Amino acid sequence: MNYYGGKELAASFRTVRKNTLQIAHEIPEDQYSHRATKDTRSVLETLQHILGNTTWHQKLHGQDSKKTFVSFEDFGAYTAGAAQYGASFTTKAAVIKALETEGQKFAAFLESLPDATLAQVVSFPDPANHPAKTRFEMLLGVKEHEMHHRAQLMIVQRQLGIVPHLTRMREQRQAAPAGR
Repeated sequence: MNYYGGKELAASFRTVRKNTLQIAHEIPEDQYSHRATKDTRSVLETLQHILGNTTWHQKLHGQDSKKTFVSFEDFGAYTAGAAQYGASFTTKAAVIKALETEGQKFAAFLESLPDATLAQVVSFPDPANHPAKTRFEMLLGVKEHEMHHRAQLMIVQRQLGIVPHLTRMREQRQAAPAGR
């Protein structure tokens, strides 16, 4: 049987963060204010949002790990703190450094979680619309959330005339002679 626990989740998260960092490096700082449309986050705001997301999950599933019910007020407090934290990084260099350090910190946190913790169920108000989830499912959502926003940043790269690195890598593989 295949197994996927904290160590595997951490490795997978590291891959996602590595790809996010590549994009953050490739977009010129003078384009960090670019928005795909006027009602979307800028490049900087998107990266700040990604940065904050790991912090509140680490708090909920780490120091607040005894909490098995998250109220709307709790959620608001967690995400407001995360947004404030992310917004404190205002330059490309600061964002990249924080993405690197916070990414490693979060991955190490994921590796440290025992199966029993990952299996704990966290519930929410209005269970018909917000069903209970295991901590594992919520933490997997951090990776999915980052991938979602990274895809948005890849569209922005296209708007700026930058071919995303994952596309360049695929094109290189396709152009390589067969059997190599």
